[in-house]
Amino acid sequence: MSLCGGVVVALAVVRALNPGIMKNIPNDKDSIPVHKPAMQAPDAKLEANLPVSMPKGSNPKYHPIRSVYSYNAAFPDVQDVQIVAAMKWGVKPVKNRKQAEERKDELVFIGCNPFYDIDPAMHSSIPYLIPRASDLLYDISRNFLDSLYVKGVPLHKIIVSSVLRTEDDVARLLRQNGNASEQSCHRFGTTFDICYNRYTTVSPPDGPQRRAVQNDTLKWVLSEVLRDVRREGRCYIKHEVKQGCFHITVR
Repeated sequence: MSLCGGVVVALAVVRALNPGIMKNIPNDKDSIPVHKPAMQAPDAKLEANLPVSMPKGSNPKYHPIRSVYSYNAAFPDVQDVQIVAAMKWGVKPVKNRKQAEERKDELVFIGCNPFYDIDPAMHSSIPYLIPRASDLLYDISRNFLDSLYVKGVPLHKIIVSSVLRTEDDVARLLRQNGNASEQSCHRFGTTFDICYNRYTTVSPPDGPQRRAVQNDTLKWVLSEVLRDVRREGRCYIKHEVKQGCFHITVR
């Protein structure tokens, strides 16, 4: 993403979390409909409440939402493909969580970031990735917010539901779930899962609750972002139907 795009996203998040910084921010009830890919002109009420940086009487040109033709076709990278990249780029499997904390030269803690959330119910993995995977997650989350902004969609953050699994985590999963894999890509710090049916709404802490957007709309936008990073050769992606997530391994 360009420097300009990054600045726009950062300002958008700051503005959402600090409503006193700018005036005349559009109300949620005046937001442009986001469930239709077709671009629509703003009504009179929306135009009257455009940000002060928008020239009066101008017509904002929001980007259309296009999604992908097929999730399974766009993100077909199965375990056999992803495990090769995971073993090539990843770390030696980590025994337990204490060992993960001690391997700071190999792993990056990704549990605290303003552009995405870690699922609070994530009990079978820990928030550590190798640096190149951490960079990929960061870029995906920033690009997602940037795409929402330019499409006129209220800001939402992605939720990361699974990251690094230690050997102890894998052993526990194998006891609890017969379908769990001992050769999971998550063992190498190269892989993370992003929910496509849950998101965090970005709302001002002291302002009105921002209107939530349909999950399908957010998934359409997220799929565009993921399609682009996959086309750039940065990762492998599998659309997981039962788990409700995109399973992503860095390349």
